[in-house]
This record gives sequence, structure tokens and C-alpha cells, in this order.
Amino acid sequence: MKIDILTIFPEMFEGPFKESMIKRAQEKKLVEIKIHNLRNWTEDKHKTVDDKPFGGGPGMIMKVEVIDKALKDLKLKNSRVILLTPQGKTFKQKTARELSKVKHIILICGHYEGFDERIREYFVDEEISIGNYVLTGGEIPAMVVVDSVVRLIPGVVGNEKSTKDESFSNGLLEYPQYTRPADYKGRKVPEVLLSGNHKEIEKWRKEQAKKKTKKRRSDLLMF
Repeated sequence: MKIDILTIFPEMFEGPFKESMIKRAQEKKLVEIKIHNLRNWTEDKHKTVDDKPFGGGPGMIMKVEVIDKALKDLKLKNSRVILLTPQGKTFKQKTARELSKVKHIILICGHYEGFDERIREYFVDEEISIGNYVLTGGEIPAMVVVDSVVRLIPGVVGNEKSTKDESFSNGLLEYPQYTRPADYKGRKVPEVLLSGNHKEIEKWRKEQAKKKTKKRRSDLLMF
């Protein structure tokens, strides 16, 4: 997979993308991530990427021509262009799994008051939001999307089965997990997990996943 990220703050990505699974995925050449400064596609001496909105109003708006020029240089035949914006559809595990099968993703990080509407209408394939709140820009949402997607690429996580059983993968929260010691100050691990009966353990895990979801995220059971 190849991921290109368009931003005006490329330095923000240095730490998160040089650690943990994302670092290993790049070292294994399972994913190629490139961070691009949007100002590279400006032509004025001030490298302007925004301007005042027509009709007046507060804030500044990301310019359409800068995004257009950048996409012309980066897009491939199979590219998926994604705008990170509070107006987008809420990012979910299902979306992450779908994107993990895409060969080339371009993420556009917004800033200021928003985007020229023509960017949405003519230059992107979809819009994604990571929640019902507003952040300073699209850099942190881009990191969230990349982290969630990259770990689902085959070969990134050591045991791929673990990504299929975790929370949200099957519409439920993950079942309770325990490790040694089996008895900690009188707080004991459920006997079924110590039984060695894999059929009963699987049954218990499914039941517990449903109970936990009903108790903590009943909204997930509505779908």
C-alpha cells in the first residue's frame, strides 16, 4: 500500500510514524507513507494555501487550486482521495478494513475555517470524520486513519487472527481478557478459561462480548 498525506504541518507526523507497528510496516515495505507540504504547490512568494471567503465571514478557506495541483501530481489510476473533515462520515472499523485493501490512499488535512466547496465536489472520493468534535486541523485524524488501516494490512500484525476478534470487528466489543496470575489477591480468572475446553471457552467469549456490548455500547446492537 502507498499512502500520501497532504498537509501544511508535515513535522507533526515525524514521531507517530517512526514508532511501533507503523514503523515496522514501513521497514517491511508493506506500506510506503509520504508526507507532502501543500505549500510546495503554491506559486506566490508567501506560499499561500488559503484566502478569505467570498461573501465575508470569519477565518480563512483552503484554496482549490493548490489541492488540484497536488492531486494532479500524486494521483494514480487506482487512488482513493480522502478529505479529513468534521463534515465527513464517522470513521469506523468497517471503513478501516475496506481501506486496508486499497492500493493507494491520499489523505488531505484541512486547516483554518474549512475548504473551498469545489474541493469536496470535484476532487475527493470521500470525506471522513473521526468524531463529533472539531480539532485544529486534519493531521491528528490522518494519523488515526493511517494507524487503524495499516495494522490491518496482512503481515503487519504478527497474529492476524487478533485483528478479527478485537472490538468493533464483528459489531461487538471484545470479550474480557486475563493473564497470569490466575488468582490475584482473591480476584480469580473465570474457571472456564483455565479448563482447556476450547469449545466452551469460545462459547463463553461470545456470550461475554454480547454482555459487554449491551452494557457499555448498546448502540452497536441497534445495527
